[in-house]
Amino acid sequence: MADEQALDEVVRFTSDLIRIDTTNRGGGDCRERPAAEYAAEQLAGAGLEPMLLERTEGRANVVARIEGSDPSADALLVHGHLDVVPAQADDWSVHPFSGEVRDGVVWGRGAVDMKNMDAMILAVVRGWAREGIRPRRDVVVAFTADEEDSARDGAGFLADEHPELFEGCTEGISESGAFTFHDGSGRQIYPLAAGERGTGWLKLSARGRAGHGSKVNKENAVTRLAAAVTRIGAYEWPLRPTATVRAALAGLAEVYGLDADLSDVDGLLRKLGPAAKLVESTVRNSANPTMLDAGYKVNVIPGEAVAHVDGRFLPGAEDEFRATLDRLTGPDVDWEFVHREVALEAPVDAPTYARMREAIEEFAPEGHVVPYCMSGGTDAKQFSRLGITGYGFTPLELPEGYDYQAMFHGVDERVPVGALHFGVRVLDRFLRTA
Repeated sequence: MADEQALDEVVRFTSDLIRIDTTNRGGGDCRERPAAEYAAEQLAGAGLEPMLLERTEGRANVVARIEGSDPSADALLVHGHLDVVPAQADDWSVHPFSGEVRDGVVWGRGAVDMKNMDAMILAVVRGWAREGIRPRRDVVVAFTADEEDSARDGAGFLADEHPELFEGCTEGISESGAFTFHDGSGRQIYPLAAGERGTGWLKLSARGRAGHGSKVNKENAVTRLAAAVTRIGAYEWPLRPTATVRAALAGLAEVYGLDADLSDVDGLLRKLGPAAKLVESTVRNSANPTMLDAGYKVNVIPGEAVAHVDGRFLPGAEDEFRATLDRLTGPDVDWEFVHREVALEAPVDAPTYARMREAIEEFAPEGHVVPYCMSGGTDAKQFSRLGITGYGFTPLELPEGYDYQAMFHGVDERVPVGALHFGVRVLDRFLRTA
């Protein structure tokens, strides 16, 4: 059981890390090194020998290995990212990089995504050092840069250039599962992530004939682009429930005493009520237009127009995704990936999944643990190149009315102190027995 000092430290570490501004604006505009040095200092204080590694100056990653008691056991990777998305201070109730602790809540950018988990890892590891505890398996701890952009300076760099640091690792845990989902009728559900949709960020380019805005122009690049964007935005992607999604639907159906009729997924989702939110974004591919760029003067028809689309595809459905984009963009618009990462699935019948479930159930016996697939992506994609199976496991016991999903990249991001304490206890229990 995690000691009282670990419970105090997880709050302090979360607050301290939030105060270190690691805003990732994309395109290399970020500096994680001060947060990496902070994490390395805490690991060194636990008797470990952390390594700081950079592909680009200032974009630091931290890796350390904790030797397990069973040398024949596979190693486990425990990773969290140090960067955060931008925050506009004027929109917030408190300064987003204050790390303020008020009314039992820690406020600031990264409180949920994901300096809370970074702090939990540090608190657990330091608690083990005080108590002289060794896990059964080797545990490799990694704090990464650049997760909120391309991961080229973070997990991608580590996987490609330093695979030896992860020798023996077969499984990993990171964001963002094992949180309390309240369905509004008294049930508490703990979705445990065992899959991720693939990432397909796209650039669409339409070319046409430049000319005067007052003249007839049937080769208008803006018109061509707008038509393609409209087709993409309006397209209804077909249902493609994967093994993880089917397991999620079956688990939720059991919670509600429903027949898990996977021949009518939409009908089952309607019966699940608010709990359908855990699944509805992952039963199909998606493509959402997000950016437009065209022209420079109102009376000039430009020769080119550009759009960007956030695409996500399910395991086994990338070919369909590509073919559909070819059809929707049509002959006058080209598209390309500006960032692509694989879709992932992890087994829900594995011993590691069972141990995560048992750890949650020990401290939340009233909770219902179900698998789910994340609609977005994490650093688990990059580490999968090393054969590491990834799970989303950032345990948090959350009060009713707390909108966990809204905290990600949202205004007034915050995490209850009690949720951090729960997370340390559950993470400690799992890692001791994993």
